[in-house]
Order: sequence, then C-alpha cells, then structure tokens
Amino acid sequence: MRIQSILLSLSAVAALSAGMAQASTNLVTNGNFESTTNGTNKQLSSVITLDAHRTTLTGWTSSNGNDGGYNFVLSSGLANTWDSAIWLKNSYTSSANGGNIFASDALYYPGTLSQSISGLTVGGKYTLTFDYALGQQVGFNGANSNNYWQVGLGGSTQNSTALSIANGGFSGWKTASMTFTATNASEVLSFLAKGASPGAPPFMLLDSVSLTSAVPEPTTWGMLLGGLGLLGFVARRRSQQV
Repeated sequence: MRIQSILLSLSAVAALSAGMAQASTNLVTNGNFESTTNGTNKQLSSVITLDAHRTTLTGWTSSNGNDGGYNFVLSSGLANTWDSAIWLKNSYTSSANGGNIFASDALYYPGTLSQSISGLTVGGKYTLTFDYALGQQVGFNGANSNNYWQVGLGGSTQNSTALSIANGGFSGWKTASMTFTATNASEVLSFLAKGASPGAPPFMLLDSVSLTSAVPEPTTWGMLLGGLGLLGFVARRRSQQV
C-alpha cells in the first residue's frame, strides 16, 4: 500500500511539473523575429513576396490597410550602420536578444504588426512581455517625445510607457509587461507605433515578444492539491509505523 501511494504521489508531482511547464510556454510564434520569408534588413510587405527589397515575418502580418506600412525587420547589429535598411544614429545600441528587431515609424504610414494567438483559455489571464526602444533615423533632426506601442489582444488595448529622446538620442532598451484576460480561445495580438513628434522620424523598435499564462490553469492547481494530499497520506502512514 505504501509503495502504491508513493508511486501515485510521484505521478501527481510529475503531472504537476508538466502542467506548470505547459502554462509557461510562449504562445507567440517567432517572437524574436528571426524567421523571415525573403531575408532580413528589409521593409515589410503585407503579403509574401519575391521583391528583393521586401520581406515578411513568419507568423506575423504587417499591414496599414494598403501594404505593409513603413515597417522594417532590421539586423540589430547593423542598425546604426549605412548597411541597414533604416540607418539609426550612432547612439543606438543592440537589443539584449540580438538578431533581428522590428522597427516602425509612428508618424509615416505606420502599419499594424499582428498575429493570431490560439490555445487560449476563456477567462484566463496572460502575461505579455516585450523589449522596446526609441531611436532616430540618420539625416533627420529634432527631439522626439511621447512615442509608445499601442498593444492589443482581442478587444483589449494597453499602451507601453511612452519614450522621449533628445535630438539624435536613443532611449535604451526597456522591458514592458502587461496582463490580458482572454475572451476567446483565439485572439489577435497587435502592435502599432504611436507618437506625437512632428517631423523628426522616430522609430519604435520591438524585440523578444512573449505571451504566457499568468497563473497555473485550474487543472494544474487540482493536481497540486492532489499531489500534496497523497504526500501527506504517505507521511502519516510512515509515522504510524515507526
């Protein structure tokens, strides 16, 4: 009986661990923007294309209603060099993740970057995290203020903390964290660059997008309680036999 109880306890703990691991799985496809359909360091298209100057991001759609908008996938290490599709001023520094980054001009035909997220639990809370920054394009001058990401999941919208930079400056990379409640099993996650600076092109940058369950699912809690109960039973049995 004691052996059977121990085996059941171990099974419960294993199931709990699996449930917790599943709860923390990133639901976003290509959240680091490393996978493209036609290369990187290019302006984004709203559809898959063979145009040598355009590309798309796997799992994502970039659109302003007419085309991909003035959105780009840049190589983080090249963004402050003349080799970059958008040459950011030298104060720019690479993202912590490295690799590719998404860039959008909030004032010049910005497009919405979106992805359909499935596997959500209706009523479940989900934590969205991402890295973001604000930089300025070479060849333009002037301060940039109050630039932010407008983020949506389903029918809910939240804004990242606004960033401001002096002429030629760079904000440095920040990390945002937001909690959303799912209203459907499948919902659209979206990012749209917003800003109030006239003239001087501000580029909002994005990297390391992740969406995970904010708390364990009810079934996970049930397995936890069941496992603890079985472990307690085994402990009582052992104390009675001493």
